[in-house]
Amino acid sequence: MKTITLQVGPIMTNCYILCDEEAKVCAVVDPGADAERVAQAAAETGCTPVCILLTHGHYDHTGAVEELLKKFPGIPVYLNRRDVCDGSDRRMAQLFPPLPTAVDYDEGDTVSVGNLTVSVLATPGHSAGSVTLLCEDAMFAGDTLFAGSCGRTDLAGGSTDDMLKSLSRLGKLEGEYRVLPGHMDASVLSRERAFNPYLLQALRG
Repeated sequence: MKTITLQVGPIMTNCYILCDEEAKVCAVVDPGADAERVAQAAAETGCTPVCILLTHGHYDHTGAVEELLKKFPGIPVYLNRRDVCDGSDRRMAQLFPPLPTAVDYDEGDTVSVGNLTVSVLATPGHSAGSVTLLCEDAMFAGDTLFAGSCGRTDLAGGSTDDMLKSLSRLGKLEGEYRVLPGHMDASVLSRERAFNPYLLQALRG
């Protein structure tokens, strides 16, 4: 397993390419912008994208989806249904751009990327449909858990109570994970358990 990180778009969203180098396939996680650069980065790994995985539905994580689907037609796009917007509310559609082709995934679901298995944890708080994706030692945390911080909860669908429950759940996972967040630097879960004030508050209950 190999992961590539790209910072894309005006607010530097982390887009990840998760590769099964043996099967020569990959998943694109949170392609928020810069579709051409994302596609080029995938090509440089020697792996072909077979799916797009979204940690939540905000525009800065989904902005390149349509362009990538033109380059890789027919690949599935996974997004939790709670973050799907039909476009009827213009204000909501700005935050949650409609993705009519999205396939729902939720707590307990898995997605295969070659021989890799990506497990889905429902971790609402930043948005109602936020999920965290686990694959071997990698945790794609979206805007739930950041290095030393956590995602904001004041946008549509956000909830501080839900965020604390989700952070507590992540903090109580067994073992060590590389925390690959939606913005800023990567971390490891043991460091966040020890020093992240939001995670520590959540774990105290």
